[in-house]
Amino acid sequence: MGADLRFQRILLKISGEALGGSARLGIDHGVVDEIAQEVTTVHKKGVQLAVVIGGGNIFRGGEAAAAGMERTTGDHMGMLATVINALALQHALENSGSPTRVQSAIHMAELCEPYIRRRAVRHLEKGRVVIFAAGTGNPYFTTDTAASLRAVEIGAECILKATNVDGVFTADPNKVDDAEFISELSYIDVLNRHLTVMDSTAISLCMENDLPIIVFNLRKKGNILRVVVGEKVGTCVSSG
Repeated sequence: MGADLRFQRILLKISGEALGGSARLGIDHGVVDEIAQEVTTVHKKGVQLAVVIGGGNIFRGGEAAAAGMERTTGDHMGMLATVINALALQHALENSGSPTRVQSAIHMAELCEPYIRRRAVRHLEKGRVVIFAAGTGNPYFTTDTAASLRAVEIGAECILKATNVDGVFTADPNKVDDAEFISELSYIDVLNRHLTVMDSTAISLCMENDLPIIVFNLRKKGNILRVVVGEKVGTCVSSG
């Protein structure tokens, strides 16, 4: 692995909406290809890279529950949506030159591997991108929590939380003109200020394991690479 890299093993968290492009619905294959190119550029530098992807561009269990669907059923449907996204991203990554494996927390052998921690780590060591699908496999847990859990399990050095803005702000910068950018935060700050970085369970798990989170703009080309080589990008959430 490259000696000039700040991080040797990372976990990238991508929302399902990111794959939907401007509509944030369905799968925009052009956007998926762009994300795959960004990931492949970093992967070719020697970074061991895992990905957790959401499913909100296809189905959101929380919204279905609010409309009256039984929560567990809605969450299971959301998990299946993440598998669809994972397979789409796998296809794009392999087309761009990155060997990729999808591991699902829900057993579906005809489509992808089951999640096995030791196998996942071995794939990373062999230079394969690993996409973790189906969240944690349990209802009531978000894909943010799945990202934190998998990152801890595989020994990732950092979570890269991809967003459509430059990091964490005091308010939504797309709606509030004078929203202030925050370059550094502690886990406690995020929890106490109810900032929408990741859900509280995910933040608590990162805090307990001293796992930093870097919130960055996925839309800016080269940002993932800038993070792994040590440039200051986005907002860093850490123990302070």
